[in-house]
Amino acid sequence: MSPTPVLASTREELHRALARGTESSSPVVLVPTMGALHEGHASLFRLARERAGAGSVAASLFVNPLQFGAGEDLDRYPRTLAADLALCAEEGVDVVFAPSVEEMYPGGLPSVTVDPGPLGSELEGAFRPGHFAGVLTVVAKLFGLVRPDVAVFGEKDYQQLVLVRTMSRELCLGVEVVGAETVREPDGLALSSRNRYLEPDQRRHAAVLSRALRAAQDRAPYGVPSARWAAMRVLREEPDVDVDYLALRTPDLGELPEHPVDPVPGRILVAARVGSTRLIDNRPLTIGGATLPA
Repeated sequence: MSPTPVLASTREELHRALARGTESSSPVVLVPTMGALHEGHASLFRLARERAGAGSVAASLFVNPLQFGAGEDLDRYPRTLAADLALCAEEGVDVVFAPSVEEMYPGGLPSVTVDPGPLGSELEGAFRPGHFAGVLTVVAKLFGLVRPDVAVFGEKDYQQLVLVRTMSRELCLGVEVVGAETVREPDGLALSSRNRYLEPDQRRHAAVLSRALRAAQDRAPYGVPSARWAAMRVLREEPDVDVDYLALRTPDLGELPEHPVDPVPGRILVAARVGSTRLIDNRPLTIGGATLPA
């Protein structure tokens, strides 16, 4: 096991830890998380360790109230600090920043937030108003506190990844935002901290999301309507799964041509509720390039 990471609960402790562990010429790589860590997060830490080299890997553990709406699971979101620190140690994280809400927002919830733009009101944003303003605001604060060269985010939260990357670029924050491939269970279910809410029967039902996305990948060469139809056909196999949206977009989540002449890259995204648990998933696909048989 690697040495125990330095645990920082305040801004001052964070600054001291980063100053002690990092030379000015060495990169700092940040992995922002809300804790309740699992193998998906471990894969982010491993990628961060590769990118940092002799530099430092910092992880944040903070359940951000700004990104939870009314009726969402802020109060019951799992907090597992001891287990999280153990996983961080195993994966070579140097500094863990685990602040309180008061430490992150000392004057109360901020009066200045980051506007995610039009994309922030689509897909996840349409079902979770204000969510992405909360996400981008806390990420901007973490970028300001840690001053990383690189930040690693999982592709499971794909819209979040796109928006954070856009924020860093358009606001000239100087942070390279790297996406890491989604880690999955053997049956294809994307790893998520919220999976622990699922009852055994619900857990089996939830695997339909990944099956639907794979079906769309298979039919994507025949165009967007064919891919969408294939995914929805699979989703209808599980009536206990309530779909919020199924969308096919470009990699930057713009509009995707339905029948491109030449193959183009795309992304299929889904959100659904299984019982009281809301899950999201996505996969890359290639649209076009094949003709349906007559």
